[in-house]
Amino acid sequence: MSQPNELSLEQQFSIKSFETQVQNLDREQAQQFLVQLYRQMIVQEATYKNLLKHQWGLEPYKAE
Repeated sequence: MSQPNELSLEQQFSIKSFETQVQNLDREQAQQFLVQLYRQMIVQEATYKNLLKHQWGLEPYKAE
């Protein structure tokens, strides 16, 4: 079994592909992209917390 910190070949390829795509962004595009990415990370975190609370029986599930 692989270590938790190791990435699969697919994940490594995905990162390299992403890197190539963002190299072509200008500063304004990059800033907008980072804000969008951060927003998605916050939503994902809130979703995980909500799902875990539901799974652990701490509160009823709420779809967001």
